[in-house]
Amino acid sequence: MTTYRNPVLPADWSDPDVIRVGEDFYLTASSFSRVPGLPLLHSRDLVNWSFVGHALDRLEPAEDFAEPRHDRGVWAPALRHHDGRFWIFWGDPDHGVYQVNAPDIRGPWTDPWLLKAGKGLIDPCPLWDEDGRAYLVHGWAFSRAGIKNLLTGHAMSPDGRELLDAGRVVVDGDALPGWFTLEGPKVYRRDGWYWIFAPAGSVETGWQGAFRSRGFFGPYEERVVLAQGDTDVNGPHQGAWVTDPGGGDWFLHFQQRGAFGRVVHLQPMAWDADGWPVLGDRGQPVAEHPLPLPGGEPCAPATDDDFPDGTFGPQWSWLANPASGWVLPGDGDGLRLACRPTVAAADLRRLSSVLVQRLPVGPRTVEVELRLDDPAPGAKAGLAVVGDAFSWIGLERDPGDGGGVRLVHRFGDLVAERERDAAYARPAPEGRARLRVEVTADARCRFSAAVSPDAEFRPSGQVFAATPWRWVGAQLGLFAAAPPRPGEEPGGAAVFRGFRVT
Repeated sequence: MTTYRNPVLPADWSDPDVIRVGEDFYLTASSFSRVPGLPLLHSRDLVNWSFVGHALDRLEPAEDFAEPRHDRGVWAPALRHHDGRFWIFWGDPDHGVYQVNAPDIRGPWTDPWLLKAGKGLIDPCPLWDEDGRAYLVHGWAFSRAGIKNLLTGHAMSPDGRELLDAGRVVVDGDALPGWFTLEGPKVYRRDGWYWIFAPAGSVETGWQGAFRSRGFFGPYEERVVLAQGDTDVNGPHQGAWVTDPGGGDWFLHFQQRGAFGRVVHLQPMAWDADGWPVLGDRGQPVAEHPLPLPGGEPCAPATDDDFPDGTFGPQWSWLANPASGWVLPGDGDGLRLACRPTVAAADLRRLSSVLVQRLPVGPRTVEVELRLDDPAPGAKAGLAVVGDAFSWIGLERDPGDGGGVRLVHRFGDLVAERERDAAYARPAPEGRARLRVEVTADARCRFSAAVSPDAEFRPSGQVFAATPWRWVGAQLGLFAAAPPRPGEEPGGAAVFRGFRVT
């Protein structure tokens, strides 16, 4: 392979930031209220990526994230390497600017440190200057702060634990004709210039801007350096400038793709005679381009999981801070999710203990094996697609006197308070099923199942149109739940095996 095609990460890696340390590239992205958060990827060529892990074990304040808060939490992190440590700064729009740091990308990472408290503080990025001084730039969320289209700069202590001034506006988008929703700044220092790369014009229809100044606090001059133009890459938005070991410059950014979320593109980056960056093909996104660094091993972030030793891989996160007992010990035959008693079991958007991963750009086929081991009437488990609307197929213990297990297909829409049955339910006498969802290129999902090992898959219900979830793409999910139990009655489990995405 001598060329790559965009997107290089065809799934929801929102607000990516990338750095290079030696010959290794590292990437992080927004994780919002999913836990663990701050996912970390590694690459040697900017095209092929694999999981390293996560930098955030729990969200703080912990009590605020005991339930799903999918439009809150970790927004637009900035990843940096300074003084022998890795640093990640992010904005929580309801609490302020946090940072964590570690001596190695695999950790151990420090506990979150609240650097600046306040509402609407988003998209922070630090800069350690050549003279030892440190700075921070951030944007604003109108929904919390009542202001937007501004980038604010601060002097910061070199240890990243204190801001040294009240801050001042370094770029005023309202003073730039035609600019609106300026956000997502990433700040750099090169050849005597301070550079801020920041998008504007909204996620779905905007453009990528570059700003330069001889001083961190400005004044800055601006230029649009990447826009949709004649391509089908709408709103090229918010990303990272990185230089490869040979001195070549590159820019990674996202594109909003509906239910698939914010997929990541890689653009070549050159410089014009006036010293301004030229991204893509003369300022338009490229669909295909020669590899930055030929010879890399083809790979992609993991999706499949055999759940070795009853544990799940780094591609999975919970919808909220997890509690003990959500995963039960077993004999190594798969992942045992506890059928947690909960009144929220009818609406997967409110159920914290849904284990999710990104819905990859289709066409894809997703399969998993399920066994329901909970004897309680109404206990259920399944394979789901969760967004503003959700749908799942799985097994449920009959609430009637018989107590048998049946295959069911349920869904809930934007306004439904309870889930509804799809086309049919049928017996699953062995309490087992193979579950499948086929995802098309336009995020249409066809559910099907087989209730015995030698049975063929039978489709269930109408095609379900996956939907995004505010800032988040739709999620593939595994879950187990049950109605509240009387007294101290022990709960059971659902066992998942052989999760595959092909």
